[in-house]
Amino acid sequence: MRRSLLRIWEHELERELLRKGVGALRDEAPRCADCGRTPLIGERLHHFEPGAVVCELCRPGRDGEPIRVERVRHAEYGQTVRRCPRTG
Repeated sequence: MRRSLLRIWEHELERELLRKGVGALRDEAPRCADCGRTPLIGERLHHFEPGAVVCELCRPGRDGEPIRVERVRHAEYGQTVRRCPRTG
């Protein structure tokens, strides 16, 4: 009986951790100031003067040139293991 209760608790914990992790990623993801959608990986984000970030689909509706353009990267970008050359 104790084993079955532990198993149920493990599933609940796992589900809750997954829910929190997905929510955290969603909250940190950039959103378009015009349409509100989250751009896809590889899509360009256009940054304009008052701090507005616009997706590639909404870009034609804006006047002027953006301050900078950047690509949307996956969440693990920059956190990979890299091989370093040996020294000495």
